Amino acid sequence: MRLVGTVLALTGALAFLGPTATASADAASPFDVSDPTVGRLDPALLAAIQQAATAASAEGITMTITSGWRSPEFQQQLLDEAIRTYGSYNAARQYVQTPEHSKHVSGQAVDIGGKSADTWLIANGARFGLCQIYANELWHFELAADAHGNCPPVLPNAAS
Repeated sequence: MRLVGTVLALTGALAFLGPTATASADAASPFDVSDPTVGRLDPALLAAIQQAATAASAEGITMTITSGWRSPEFQQQLLDEAIRTYGSYNAARQYVQTPEHSKHVSGQAVDIGGKSADTWLIANGARFGLCQIYANELWHFELAADAHGNCPPVLPNAAS
């Protein structure tokens, strides 16, 4: 499992190291379905990410998945770490969902890595049904576009 890459990506987000998530050495290819973080994604989300990665590649952008499907236990571990980092549940919830509400746990969310991949997906993702969900997480995408290819308004953070 891509535990190290996920922790590094989350740590980077929590430490405010910058607005763009970067791919770690543990980042997974969107086509590596043998990796459970990719293979356990919702099939529609997986197909959309693979189509987007192919289109991005044609423009010279490498797209990776720094975090995809997560077990409920791992999601709780991430929340617990965020509580220690931020000092309270409410502060941590701005960045990390509970296992019961995390779209990662249901396989319906991915965190994208790769130089400029997040900005490419923000600009182009709707044509694949992929939308940025949280303003404070440029790398987090879900299959959320409507039938006309419009994404919902971006929420301020995961606690919204």
